[in-house]
Amino acid sequence: MIDDFSGEVDRIVNIAADLAPYPAQMNYYPGVRRVITRADAAADAYVEETCQRAAQFIGGAFEIDRFDLIEASFSIVSRKPSDLSPAQRAPHFDTTDPKHLALLHYLRVPPSSGTGFYRQRPTGIERVTEANLDRFVRTARTDAAQLPPESGYIERSDEFYEQIAAIEAVPDRLIIYQGSLLHSGIIPPDMNFSADPREGRLTANLFVRGY
Repeated sequence: MIDDFSGEVDRIVNIAADLAPYPAQMNYYPGVRRVITRADAAADAYVEETCQRAAQFIGGAFEIDRFDLIEASFSIVSRKPSDLSPAQRAPHFDTTDPKHLALLHYLRVPPSSGTGFYRQRPTGIERVTEANLDRFVRTARTDAAQLPPESGYIERSDEFYEQIAAIEAVPDRLIIYQGSLLHSGIIPPDMNFSADPREGRLTANLFVRGY
């Protein structure tokens, strides 16, 4: 976790706003997301700066000599709790590859939001690997079928998942973690679910693969 990471949050929010509106996502992400491409000059420069600044922390914390950028995007949680699919009501993982890292840069974030990390209670799984993937998925599907229809974003712990760590969302805070860890956004139920980058919960999400 690195605070005051860029010192330029307002400038980055303006860059993100220039790319709006963002397309809705058909995957598990509960909102809208704009993938950053080489053609997005200002946003692409921000991504390169972020990778350069984060390199020392990635190398020191994860014993990685170099890394490749897989994807970068600006993302906004805009789906209301009542509209979530069962899979969106529970923690998730990005990959089973332990060298796959997520860089999450909080830009415009409301109070009491953040990112939580979890343990699946029935299995004790905190990190999904190729060895435990099938067991995790089977259990997650069984648990999801038991969630009440009115349940929204997971808050702290529930009968299926125990929250083992929580990071508060603070503007210009960057967190770096392995994508194989079970995690979920901490989303207050009374949050503004606007899809506008200047109004909603805006983050930059970078995924890298280390070597």
